[in-house]
Amino acid sequence: MTRVLITGMSGTGKSAVVIELARRGYRAIDLDTPEWSHWVLADPDDALTPADGQDWVWQEDRVRELLSRNGEDYLFVSGCAENMGKLFDLIDTIVLLSAPIDTLMHRLAKRTAKSYGHTADERSKIAQLVETIEPLLRQSAHHEIDTARPVGETVAKILILVAPA
Repeated sequence: MTRVLITGMSGTGKSAVVIELARRGYRAIDLDTPEWSHWVLADPDDALTPADGQDWVWQEDRVRELLSRNGEDYLFVSGCAENMGKLFDLIDTIVLLSAPIDTLMHRLAKRTAKSYGHTADERSKIAQLVETIEPLLRQSAHHEIDTARPVGETVAKILILVAPA
């Protein structure tokens, strides 16, 4: 089984890509949900966290078990968490989704009030994280896709990268 991590900053389209992959019949799981991730206390001085004094991390035991299962030809997981590097040994391909900052801010502003990135303060924090975290994600990624185009095109590019004809 090929395990593919789709990662990127908030607003790059990770969730939309997972939904589209699932619609196309692939096993695709969004790890940025309470089922797979949770908030933990962080150093209040840590500027690399999504919230002051808190960090959103994967539940390592659950995600490790998911990635260790055998099954379908492909397993697509999406998410971005500080501790995800601890599970890279179980991931075959890492695809970084990116987009121009104006595109990200526009997408985030359209989110519902309960979604991360909806408020101006959260968008400001995300803009800072794009400058500091995205270059680190780029270093660990095997591929990068600009998601300024429609989600269907992004998914088609991912499938070409991981399952060439």
